[in-house]
Amino acid sequence: MSSRIEQIIEEIEEYIDSCKYQPLSTTKIVVNKEEIEELLRELRLKTPDEIKRYQKIISNKEAILDDAQKKAEMMLADAQARAQDLVNQHEIMQQAYAQANETVNSANRQAQDILDSATNDANNIRLSAIAYTDEMMANIEQILSDTLEDAGTKYRLAVDALQSCLGVVTQNRAELAPQTAQAAAMNSSYRAPEPASVSGDLDVDDDVDEEDDDVMDDLDEV
Repeated sequence: MSSRIEQIIEEIEEYIDSCKYQPLSTTKIVVNKEEIEELLRELRLKTPDEIKRYQKIISNKEAILDDAQKKAEMMLADAQARAQDLVNQHEIMQQAYAQANETVNSANRQAQDILDSATNDANNIRLSAIAYTDEMMANIEQILSDTLEDAGTKYRLAVDALQSCLGVVTQNRAELAPQTAQAAAMNSSYRAPEPASVSGDLDVDDDVDEEDDDVMDDLDEV
């Protein structure tokens, strides 16, 4: 809506346009003094009110601008506070992430240390077990070797004793062979003689018995 001053100014302009030019002039016009004075008087009366109204509008505008400025500053402060909170939260999150990573890394290092220690202990126990087993097997090997050697020696002594006995028996049979042949021949021609008359045979048997006793003694020693 236009103000009254603007309307009066428009009326003055329309009035001037409606006036007639003076004769022989294109710039000068003839006006009605009373009408133009009336318009000017009303203009003068309205000007203070309009000025006051404009001043009030300007004042309200300044108040609106101040209020808007305050609201803008409040919004800016709130935005800055929110941004600072986000920054703080980000820093807190970063610190939390850093602490979490440090905790995880520390746990990994401790777990690796425990694993390495357990591995070393297991290797030491394994090496100790191998050494102990090897020592026990070496002792068993020595015992078996000694036993085998002792058994071989006794076996050889027994074989030697048996061979000696066999030699004695073979020799005794060889010594008895002539007499056995003679006895066989006599049995085919005559009756067998009395046992008491064969004194030589008794002597041979006594020698065989003595040799057999010696062989048995050798076996007992083995």
